[in-house]
Amino acid sequence: MDMGLNNKTALVTGSTKGIGKAIAVELAKEGVNVLINGRNHEEVERTVNEIKSDFPATSPQNATADIVDIGQREALFKKYPNIDILVNNMGIYEIMQYEDAHDEVWEKYFRTNVLAANGLSKFYLPKMLKNDYGRIIFIASEEAIMPSGQMPQYAVTKTMLLSLSKSLSKLTRGTEVTVNTIMPGPTLSENVQQIIDGIYADEDMSFSEKEKQFMAANLPQSEIQRFIRPFEIGRLAAFVCSPHASAFKGSPIRMDGGMVPTIF
Repeated sequence: MDMGLNNKTALVTGSTKGIGKAIAVELAKEGVNVLINGRNHEEVERTVNEIKSDFPATSPQNATADIVDIGQREALFKKYPNIDILVNNMGIYEIMQYEDAHDEVWEKYFRTNVLAANGLSKFYLPKMLKNDYGRIIFIASEEAIMPSGQMPQYAVTKTMLLSLSKSLSKLTRGTEVTVNTIMPGPTLSENVQQIIDGIYADEDMSFSEKEKQFMAANLPQSEIQRFIRPFEIGRLAAFVCSPHASAFKGSPIRMDGGMVPTIF
């Protein structure tokens, strides 16, 4: 299916690995010129070169910046003042007991997972509205609507993204600009794969066997009984970015592998 995205420009935050990189790759497959973002210049440059090699018809660019830092965000705006697509993927998470989440922790998560994405959206949304075309996607989590209790500071910020997305979508009425949220379930990032391999380091098992055993023991509510692959989320994001998805407005789009047990 032709997504109709050729020659569009997309900024994907946190795109040197994991879900962010997968989204950038899938967009590049569709002819999108992706702006690769991360805090480490060498990692960003390596990803840019990789995408350029794989998709030579596109023009990936280095968008190194710590987008939590207002000054670095402003520098990014000056370098790339106009984009067609913004994917707010960057975020932090960790399992943490509620009593250990002090105010400083909450503030860090709020600044990183919410304010950084809001700052980017606040800059680019008016330009998209003026051009009567644009896509903003927030990457949330099933924790946004089904908090596990294992990381309250993370779950709260992801729930906030659902509200922010809906609020911003109201500003796009009658335009070809959309704002939506994708909620992935447990996903096989590089870090997750290392963790699973570490848990079963002494076992003579293939990774698929380790994965199956881990899911059965720890995530029995998953209906797919495997981790979602980042490219699957990337494909979904590419579609949501496309002109074919213009009817998605302020939508919380679940790709959770059946983790959430409710109808809505």
